[in-house]
Amino acid sequence: MSASVTRSISILGATGSVGASTLDLIRRNRDGWRVVALTANCSAQELAKLAREFGAEIAVVGDESCLAELRDALAGSGIESAGGAQALCEAASRPVDLTVASIVGCAGLAPVMAAIEQGGTIALANKEALVSAGDILKAAVERHGATLLPTDSEHNAIFQCLAGNRIEDVRRIILTASGGPFRTFTPQQLSTVTREQALKHPNWDMGAKITIDSATMFNKGLELIEAHHLFPVGLDRIEIVVHPQSIIHSMVEYRDGSTLAQLGPSDMRVPIASCLAWPQRMDTPMAPLDLPAIGQLTFESPNEAVFPATRLCREAISEGGSAPAILNAANEIAVAAFLAGHIPFTRIALSVETILQQGNHPPAPATLDDVLHIDHAARARARELLEVA
Repeated sequence: MSASVTRSISILGATGSVGASTLDLIRRNRDGWRVVALTANCSAQELAKLAREFGAEIAVVGDESCLAELRDALAGSGIESAGGAQALCEAASRPVDLTVASIVGCAGLAPVMAAIEQGGTIALANKEALVSAGDILKAAVERHGATLLPTDSEHNAIFQCLAGNRIEDVRRIILTASGGPFRTFTPQQLSTVTREQALKHPNWDMGAKITIDSATMFNKGLELIEAHHLFPVGLDRIEIVVHPQSIIHSMVEYRDGSTLAQLGPSDMRVPIASCLAWPQRMDTPMAPLDLPAIGQLTFESPNEAVFPATRLCREAISEGGSAPAILNAANEIAVAAFLAGHIPFTRIALSVETILQQGNHPPAPATLDDVLHIDHAARARARELLEVA
């Protein structure tokens, strides 16, 4: 990427792991970027510090109760500050060359839609946007002429492996999964897993929610739903393979028997750099892969009898309609309940399956408001089931 060209960027979820990795890359090429908007849920002091460092035009906290602290931290800087859900959408709607959308959960839905409606390029790191509202978002992308760049390491790997090829020539898409920290655990061992154990991923440094999702394999199930929306080859042509080393981030097999794989270190700066520089390449601080030191790459089939999350996600997207949004909402509540110490690890998937099996699902959402209504109702049902506030 040419250092002489300055591009504008907004980062939705600037204080999270994806936001931090993005800003680390921008920090290494400050002349190449003009930061427009930075947002966070709260983390007012950290957000203000980043806004000052990068000269952002506006800093926004989703939690309006944190706005006073943000304003105090930005006093005298000339940086605009705002708070609340509507302010997030207004920040996301500011025209920029690239929006990095990494707000966790359904809180990121409306801001992602606001960015899409500007017709720009969105580096999407919010799983829930495509899981809960995939058809609605895809229609909006088409309507507004926007571009979605997948930022998850797996989907970015697929995106890279598809470059220069026709989707019609794809025989299979293979999503790789680390298997998480409990890949070899028995059901009995899983029943005693603690919060601290579950938050120690063997390969990746991520936020709490996505780390727990990786441990349950819900992360891979949600990625399967995302892949179904991003790469229209048919659900029966998307497979999951457990690859504990997390060196191959995903693969695409073509009808001539060729399989292309994208390899790289377990660091989100690699797929993020792919999005920042697209359609070109850029330097990163990552060391070259030392394949002899890695030694071997191994693969195995997922064990859905012990980790049913991938099966539940496949069933939800096969059912379609409101089922994926319900699954996503129920999982968010169950993960929060586990992190708070209210339920055991194994009850996360069990509770999601119970909610899905209750039936009487509302019809397929037609608008973002429909998605949010389905999400709200499913969360309420999950809280009632788990007896949490």
